[in-house]
Amino acid sequence: MASTLILSVQEGSIAFGEKVIFEDLTFNIHEGDRICLVGRNGSGKTTLMNIITGVRDLDSGERWQLQGIKVGYLQQDIIPKPGQTVREFVFAQLDKNAEEAQDYKVEMVIQPLDLRPDAQMTALSGGQLRRAALARALVEEPDILLLDEPTNHLDLDVIEWLEGFVRGYHGAVICISHDKKFLENISDKVFWLDRGRLRVSPRGFSHFDDWAEMLMEQEARELANRRKMVDMESEWAGRGVKARRKRNMRRLENLKIEKERLKKDESSFRRLMRRIEVEPLDESALGSRVIAEFFKVSKTFVHDDAPDTVILNSFSYRISRGDRIGILGKNGSGKTSFLKLLTGALSSDKGKVKLAKDLTFSYFDQKRSDLVPEDTVHQNLCPNGGDYINVMGKHRHVCGYLKEFMFDPALKDQRVSTLSGGQKNRLLLAKVLANPRSLLILDEPTNDLDMETLDMLEEILSQYNGTLVVVSHDRDFLDQTVSRILAFEGDGVVDGCVGGYSDYLAYKKSRPEKGGVVMPPASSPAGKSAPTAVQKSKGRLTYKLQYELDNLPARIKVLEVEIENLEATLADPALFERDRAAFDTASQRIGDARAELESAEERWLELEDMRASAEG
Repeated sequence: MASTLILSVQEGSIAFGEKVIFEDLTFNIHEGDRICLVGRNGSGKTTLMNIITGVRDLDSGERWQLQGIKVGYLQQDIIPKPGQTVREFVFAQLDKNAEEAQDYKVEMVIQPLDLRPDAQMTALSGGQLRRAALARALVEEPDILLLDEPTNHLDLDVIEWLEGFVRGYHGAVICISHDKKFLENISDKVFWLDRGRLRVSPRGFSHFDDWAEMLMEQEARELANRRKMVDMESEWAGRGVKARRKRNMRRLENLKIEKERLKKDESSFRRLMRRIEVEPLDESALGSRVIAEFFKVSKTFVHDDAPDTVILNSFSYRISRGDRIGILGKNGSGKTSFLKLLTGALSSDKGKVKLAKDLTFSYFDQKRSDLVPEDTVHQNLCPNGGDYINVMGKHRHVCGYLKEFMFDPALKDQRVSTLSGGQKNRLLLAKVLANPRSLLILDEPTNDLDMETLDMLEEILSQYNGTLVVVSHDRDFLDQTVSRILAFEGDGVVDGCVGGYSDYLAYKKSRPEKGGVVMPPASSPAGKSAPTAVQKSKGRLTYKLQYELDNLPARIKVLEVEIENLEATLADPALFERDRAAFDTASQRIGDARAELESAEERWLELEDMRASAEG
């Protein structure tokens, strides 16, 4: 049975000055539709939302809406009113006489979104304001609900709750989101804004990639056929046929027009299909084999007017060169503190954090502290002046580099403070990824990014061969970029597994424990279980084990010095030609020494854990 048509736009057009946004825009919305709206930043997604709400009139064409249909929109920018509570804000658009009857709905939404009804709106953080706006949009229950990036600033459990809410929603839903997994789970139709055209797929986002690839292959064939026709016409024109002059002049004029159209369409297609190539880091730039070691690390934040916050509790873990680690957890569970411990910006209360001596890192901070708001885009990328930026050892013109991150080069002289949130994130990514160090840390990099930028980021990270640590609530992004998960579950509990988010979800469902379990000591390499030798034992260590433990630090020091000397020897570019035997000996020994060092460090961690367990 066909669902009721509730809103329709036929042959609509909109232009801002000379820039045409939509031409021949046609779409229908039916009762119960679950539509995801995708497209690059600047493709017209917000304009399309405004057409649906009726805020923006069409320049031409027809917009029809079924009588009595109510359209609701998740607010992006909220200015809190002094003295207004969360409950008052959420109720603001509801019929005052229906407040009591609607009260249970408000409670059903406010509580899952982790909001206090009596909290003052002026006291909420930016993320909490977004959740309050989401609560307001949901309880109003419009016939068409428009959601613009609803998962930003939401924890994973809240995102999963929202998925269930949207799937059970009585009205039509249209959603813009960079969270691919969220779109896959809620949608049954796709609106794709692609270079001024609205393409409609009757299937959900889970089929989008195959559908889009089919359309791109079809477009590539059409362009190839058009190119053949233009080449044939150009060959005819080159023969200089003079008969039927008027007819030939018309044909030449048509050829000129088609050449210009084809050039424009081919250029547009190339920009859409462009991929960024990233030069891998040299082996010498990747740093030590062991990036960082956490041994029995504890960290607690003490509050005068609230319970203490336990971030880590006797936490042991090793990060090795080339690891790709994804970090999950609710706000306040300790993710950012972990990053600060990793970079040396924060000290532990107990235990030891050992960082590689040659550790260098690049840091994408979700607060964008590396951007200077009052400087221009150009100045932020080239702080020392000039028009060229060093991108992995190659000098690139700033305009060309900005194009790769989907910026109009005309924006290079615009102050950063005037950019949108998505533009600021893209600019910071451009700055960080120009010269990623041996350790790349990304703290919530996907917020405010469109899907094309997200795909570009995933492509860059897939080619990055250093060590990667990513904090994100984007499940698909984690699946695409990491191979190990650390989940901060609160109260100092850290859990995790090998794989991406999907692997962690399967592991969490299958494990017998109801709560989180502390990660095993760092001596467990990726993909292997913790050694059975690390067990809690009663009494003191035996004399033999204690002697071994006491002497291991000296052994480790000797190996570290030897490796440093070997690295200095092999750094001589002329050694191979001057003394082949010495080069071969040093090359062989440095591999053995690194293996011995790793074994000694693992044994030290193992014995220290046995000693601590025995004393405990």
